[in-house]
Amino acid sequence: MRIDIITIFPKMFGPILNESMIKRAQAKGKVEIRVHDLRDHTLNKHRKVDDRPFGGGSGMVMNPEPIFRAVGQILGSRLSVYGPRRTPQTVNRKPKARIVLLTPQGKKFNQEMAKELAKYKHLILICGHYEGVDERVRENLADEEISIGDYVLTGGELPAMVLADAVTRLIPGVLGDKNSLKCESFEGNLLEHPQYTRPANFQGMAVPAVLLSGDHSKIEVWRSREAFKRTKKRRPDLFIKNKRRVRNG
Repeated sequence: MRIDIITIFPKMFGPILNESMIKRAQAKGKVEIRVHDLRDHTLNKHRKVDDRPFGGGSGMVMNPEPIFRAVGQILGSRLSVYGPRRTPQTVNRKPKARIVLLTPQGKKFNQEMAKELAKYKHLILICGHYEGVDERVRENLADEEISIGDYVLTGGELPAMVLADAVTRLIPGVLGDKNSLKCESFEGNLLEHPQYTRPANFQGMAVPAVLLSGDHSKIEVWRSREAFKRTKKRRPDLFIKNKRRVRNG
């Protein structure tokens, strides 16, 4: 998979992309992540990528031109102001990428969305900023808009990091144990069961006896029961979804 990230703060990504699982995934050749400075794609001599909103109002709005130019260069095509999907003269000989705009107005990101995005061979992530992005980017360039939660951040850089991490770990061969994906939180609309490791007794706090029994059938029953209990208590919305899934399944 290839992930291209368009941002006005490219240096923010170094500490994330050069550590832990994402670093190993790149080293293995499972994912290629490129970070692009949006200011390199503006024709403005001052490298500005924003301007005042038409109609007045506070703050600044990101210009469409440098974003279209950046995406066009990534795709190896010339994009008109009408975008890659609405103009017949657009030339795009490379495989279609999924273009995602990171914005508070987007759909809330979850594990199911991560799975869908992981199916693509190429993702382009556009980091929004300021008061937002020119609407023509939303309407004619982005395939979808994604938010990581109901709160406002300074920009789309942190959401882009979250999305890249969540998607990368789903790529086959990235995680050492492929079975670990099946037992994670949000699989089957359930939170993960409690986990314990050595020592079996720490300052008087003991590990549940069933986990030390060696009886794997009992352990699975315990884990399933605890996952249901935890989900019902902490995320009743997921618990209701799970009940519906079981009833309809």
